Amino acid sequence: MQNDERHLQWCLKHSKGIRMAKPSENLVKAYLQKSRNALKSMEVNAQAGLVEWVVSTSYYAKYFVVYSLLSKIGIKCEIHDCTITVFEYLFSDTIPKEILKDLRNSKENRVEAQYYTQELRIDLEQVIKKTKQFVLEIEKVIDDLNTEKISELQKKLKSLDSSNVNSQSQKWQNHY
Repeated sequence: MQNDERHLQWCLKHSKGIRMAKPSENLVKAYLQKSRNALKSMEVNAQAGLVEWVVSTSYYAKYFVVYSLLSKIGIKCEIHDCTITVFEYLFSDTIPKEILKDLRNSKENRVEAQYYTQELRIDLEQVIKKTKQFVLEIEKVIDDLNTEKISELQKKLKSLDSSNVNSQSQKWQNHY
């Protein structure tokens, strides 16, 4: 946990890291669509036997639905590891641990598939099934978010480093 908190602190300080922004339904919809497009691409790639692209689009389907969730809360982040870390931090009490771990594992698998040349041995049906389950689970979380829950999550993030988050918030809210 201490390592995660240090990483969160780093992400809060980095200019492309975690920033508070105005919650945006337009971004929520756009990133949900990106997630759905990645799901479609994953299935097409699976039918073609393109394993590395199945792994990659699986990750992006998950990443985009999580980014949609964060957009609903009013969190912006341009660093994937920071996005994953803030997702784990904010939802460690409400989303099953295996779902939380799945996003990080998918990112690691994507890196392996895209940047290294060893042959991948994966169960394509299992990847597709788990990806769809992940996306569905996060879509339910998005649907269940209300103003009160969004406020609680924003406060949880701000409590990490009030002065840093608030300064980031001011900087980025002026940007929008």
